[in-house]
Amino acid sequence: MTDITIIGSGNMARAIGLRAAAAGESIQILDRSPDNAARLAAELGGGTTSGSLGDVPEGDIVVLALYSEPAKEVAAHYGDTLSGKTVVEISNPVNMETGDSLLVEPGTSAAEEVSRLLPGARVVKAFNTTFAGPLAEGSVGGRQLDVFIASDSEQARNEVASFAAKAGLRPLQVGALRHARELEGIQLLMIGLQMNPAYESFNWQTALNVID
Repeated sequence: MTDITIIGSGNMARAIGLRAAAAGESIQILDRSPDNAARLAAELGGGTTSGSLGDVPEGDIVVLALYSEPAKEVAAHYGDTLSGKTVVEISNPVNMETGDSLLVEPGTSAAEEVSRLLPGARVVKAFNTTFAGPLAEGSVGGRQLDVFIASDSEQARNEVASFAAKAGLRPLQVGALRHARELEGIQLLMIGLQMNPAYESFNWQTALNVID
C-alpha cells in the first residue's frame, strides 16, 4: 500500500516528496522520464518507489506536481484510473513571460479544469501558494508554512489537511474547489513580486501566511 503518489520529478515534486518523507508516508514517484523518477526516489529514500506514466498510481493521494497544461494531459491520460482517489492539483497557470496574468478563462481555474477531466476523483487545490524552496525546508524564517486547501469533497480536504499537518505544515481549509480561482489569483501576485527587480531579495524564498 502506498500513501502518496507524486507525478512529476521537478522542484515542487521534490519539495512535496521531502515533506511526505518527513511525515513518514510511503511514496511513489512517477514521471515521463523513469530515470528522473528513479533519481528523486533515491534521494527521498525510505523505500520510495518509482516508475513511468505507464504505471498505475498506487497512492491514496495522487499529487500532480506539474505545470497546468501537463497536469491536464496527465489527468486525461489516467482518466478513470484515478476514480475514487484524492488528486491534488498544485499549479499556477501564470503567464511567466509577463508575470501579470493568468492563462485560464475568467470564472474557472486550473484545478477546476483538471476536475472536469477526472469526474470520478476527488480533486483538491493545495500547495500552489508554497514555493519549492521554502516547502522543501518546511518553513520560512522559522515560521511554519500555511497550506491552503480547496475541494468540493470534505473527505479529500481532510485527507490533504492530515497529510500537511503530519508534514509539519499548517493546513487551512478554504472551502469548495471554486476557491482555487482566488488561490491562483493570490499566487499570481506573489509570483509577480518574485519577478519584480524592485524586490530582488525575495528570490522565490517568500511564503504566504495568515498571521494570528
